[in-house]
Amino acid sequence: MKKHLYYNVTNNIAEIILARGPSNAFSLDFLNEILNQLKLASQDKNAKVVIIKSDIPKIFCAGLDLNIIIGKSGLEIREFLNRLYIDLWDIQYNMGKPTIAAINGAARGGGMTLAISCDMIIASEKSSFGYPEINLGLLPAIHFNHLPKIVGRYRAFELLFSGRTFYTDEAFSLGLISKVTSEENFTDEIKNLATNLSHKSPTALKLGRAAFMRTNDLDYRRGVANAVEDFCNSATTPDAQEGLKAFLEKREPIWK
Repeated sequence: MKKHLYYNVTNNIAEIILARGPSNAFSLDFLNEILNQLKLASQDKNAKVVIIKSDIPKIFCAGLDLNIIIGKSGLEIREFLNRLYIDLWDIQYNMGKPTIAAINGAARGGGMTLAISCDMIIASEKSSFGYPEINLGLLPAIHFNHLPKIVGRYRAFELLFSGRTFYTDEAFSLGLISKVTSEENFTDEIKNLATNLSHKSPTALKLGRAAFMRTNDLDYRRGVANAVEDFCNSATTPDAQEGLKAFLEKREPIWK
């Protein structure tokens, strides 16, 4: 069986490398692999910093594998969302060491969820971002919770309800990513940042990060349950099922 994910540690820097072609879309099994590797990294005494990156050119993560939603019941969708929204957040919250999302390509939907679960997002200058759920008749529910706090209510609404693609310069100007690099320097910049962090006191990093999370992210945890319900309610509607089928069939959806 082909591996969809790799984990390695070099010089106290752990890398979780996504490799599920063609677009790193989340199946339940793939998501479980990611969560298991994040747990491993949190417990790995040799790892002081964790990087999540992609091995697929021009792709970070395209979001959900649509087979998770098409024709599925609310209970089946909820099982996946509990893993993506709740378990991912809980693991990252208790990680005890800094995490970096290294984006050198396209990040969409659930890929944005994975990225914003990290402490920092570093992106190459030609990366792209988006919340396309609304175009499929779905709701980008988890992003209702965090995005207005980062970019402001009105800019968040425009991004979430237009479903448009936007690029690194705009994401940086909105405060959605931490740093922009050239494609040529992308790997070196990520390594330099991770190396800098790895030289800090691990005790100070753990205590400081825990304090930072308590101060900034408790509201996020309280809003996750609502996000699960909102997404499930939209995903089981006829419009959502039509939007998903239209996307797969490369045609315009016919809304009821």
